[in-house]
Amino acid sequence: MSNLVYQRILLKLSGEALMGSGDYGIDPEVLSGFADDIADLVNAGVEVGLVIGGGNIFRGAGLAARGVDRGTADYMGMLATVINALAMQDALEKTGTPVRVMSALRINQVCEGYIRRRAMRHLEKGRVVICAAGTGNPYFTTDSAASLRAIELDADILIKATKVDGIYTDDPATNPDATLLKELSYDQVIQDKLAVMDTTAVVLCRDQNMPLRVMNTFEKGALFKLVHGESIGSLVQ
Repeated sequence: MSNLVYQRILLKLSGEALMGSGDYGIDPEVLSGFADDIADLVNAGVEVGLVIGGGNIFRGAGLAARGVDRGTADYMGMLATVINALAMQDALEKTGTPVRVMSALRINQVCEGYIRRRAMRHLEKGRVVICAAGTGNPYFTTDSAASLRAIELDADILIKATKVDGIYTDDPATNPDATLLKELSYDQVIQDKLAVMDTTAVVLCRDQNMPLRVMNTFEKGALFKLVHGESIGSLVQ
């Protein structure tokens, strides 16, 4: 559609975002809310890729810190992202939105394996592509997976979903004097150690000129406004 600023996006959701007010698992209302927002994008003509973390179920780094082999713990975390991806697939299908889950780990009974060219075709046909299991490698976060998939799938922008309005100079929950940064560079994010995404993810975006938008996606309709040109959140480029 001619009034769209972004034709193809890659949206990164944390696993914690799906918990809602709970301490663990998936809140069906939160899941449904995200699915409705994504469905609105698809109906408007936006091609949507999605990467979801697994922290609401299992976090590999946390278990590794308690003595479990890091590689094993990370693979367990990847499986948690597959669970979230299947839950999101179900929620999207209930809205009538076509969707495919593509996993970096081969789990053929429940989803497709991730193949870049096949993922591109799904997007071109109007299907949401949920990229599960991170990069398929231990020691890489789902933030890094989101950067990688955004670059691979030739997205116009990578959108990092958060519970705050964007990137602040400090944690706004603890520092009332923290100010919102509307635009900043990748190097500023790295040098100032701003807690946006892990450094590997930011460097990937920087080196491949992938714009990064950090925004509050819990505000109903915020994504729809963004793809239609409204300046929301913080832009890193």
